[in-house]
Amino acid sequence: MSVRVRFAPSPTGMLHVGALRDALFKSLFARHHHGVLILRIEDTDRTRYSPESEAEFISTLKWVGIEFDEGPHIGGPNAPYRQSERKEAGVYQPWIEKLMSLGHAYKAFDTPQELEEMREIQTINKQSTGYYGGVWRDATAEQVAAAEAEGKPYVIRQRIPRDITISIHDAVRGRVEWDSNTIDDPVLIKADGMPTYHFASMVDDHLMDITHIIRGEEWLSSAPKHAALFDAFGWNRPVFVHCPLIVGLDGKKLSKRHGATRVLDYAAQGFMAGPLKNFIALIGWSPGDDREAMSEQELVDAFDISGVQPSPGKFDFEKLKWLNGLAIRAMEPFALLDEITDYLRTPYTLDYFNQLVSDDPKVDPKKIEKALLDLDRAIEKDKPYALEVIKLEQQRVQTLADFGEACAFFFAELPEMDPKAVEKWFGQAHVGQLFDTLIAGCGTTFIDGSDPVDYENALKEFQVTHQIEKLGPIVHPTRVALTGKPTGPGLFELMAVLGPARIKARLLRAKEMLK
Repeated sequence: MSVRVRFAPSPTGMLHVGALRDALFKSLFARHHHGVLILRIEDTDRTRYSPESEAEFISTLKWVGIEFDEGPHIGGPNAPYRQSERKEAGVYQPWIEKLMSLGHAYKAFDTPQELEEMREIQTINKQSTGYYGGVWRDATAEQVAAAEAEGKPYVIRQRIPRDITISIHDAVRGRVEWDSNTIDDPVLIKADGMPTYHFASMVDDHLMDITHIIRGEEWLSSAPKHAALFDAFGWNRPVFVHCPLIVGLDGKKLSKRHGATRVLDYAAQGFMAGPLKNFIALIGWSPGDDREAMSEQELVDAFDISGVQPSPGKFDFEKLKWLNGLAIRAMEPFALLDEITDYLRTPYTLDYFNQLVSDDPKVDPKKIEKALLDLDRAIEKDKPYALEVIKLEQQRVQTLADFGEACAFFFAELPEMDPKAVEKWFGQAHVGQLFDTLIAGCGTTFIDGSDPVDYENALKEFQVTHQIEKLGPIVHPTRVALTGKPTGPGLFELMAVLGPARIKARLLRAKEMLK
């Protein structure tokens, strides 16, 4: 069997994590089996459909690395790929007519008021709410003709078989059964003539030879309706695959409090496509071993439906950061610099931080935005120097956005000073002499291109000369003077990158701050 799967969104908003995982699972499954991945736009709800949303879906998925074999943006043998266009082309009309002729669908003329009264009665009697036939399921031809003659609007509903068991074999959950008497008759064609998801999607799946319907478990309750529709036409059913929900670590439905949910937000935060794809793939799926950091090809090679878990997949934001950090550290510095440059110059990056309102007092979006702008200017001004700076910070960051603030002290004329660090380390008696010694060394011992060892030897020599027991009281005030912070990359390495001119200017400023 040649695998054919479809990603069929209803673009009414932004591409979120759940939709990304849906597309990714299908992409990996199709590639694993050398099959076909189709993009089909389910835009039958014309009041909510957004062309901008469709464009974002396509562009964002392309950034992640998900490419389609057929779709509205590339064409294919099953065109058109937008359901509104398929409706206008008359694709669905013969099939609804056939379904009605077979007795598996009927016209229902209920008014909105009648439907509301029906639901109220069901609620009062503690019955399942839904349309189980009303007047029209078993109406005579004369009753239907009379209603049509009066010009009453109607929908076309599926006639779900009664008094039977409807079952499917779900690839994740095994056999699942329903009492058909608990399944309501869904609308297939709306009053405006537009097909609903229940009809158009199943007809399209048949016409496009879809082999596997892969979707979230929230659609499991619709499976008996769809299975019954395939059976009514006498079509072979595709394989049903209902994937688990995505929840936060607290077990609750994924929301903004668990981290950003719009995929573009992750890109703006500095997550790269590869690690994001790796992370999303592991939510609710396992390769069958304890691997976590996987390349795209490893994901393709390992992915199969058998690895999809029935229990909810947990969204662990810290794990995403860890995977992204691993990927950053594995990159060649020149490639990383290019990645950072592309990231900084993507319009959505700065737009995101400019509009971000953070609930975390430790996160200042405006400060992050400024640091990223400064980093971009620094790369443009002196790319070799920026490369050396990025190499130093490469082992310490987790996202591309982290480079902004992590590198800021390198590019500032004089870095902002941490008052607590200054108070802690600048008050010792030897610090003034230390700074004088290093300032003097900037004209003699230290030259551009000096090795980190030269700076290490100078500090150790000062330690011996002044009989200071440990190196810490020398290293810490020097670090604060040069970076404004008590922590950062290796001191000797960062001194070599800063060079004597920057070191001297910062030490002169630091001397003025001594008590």
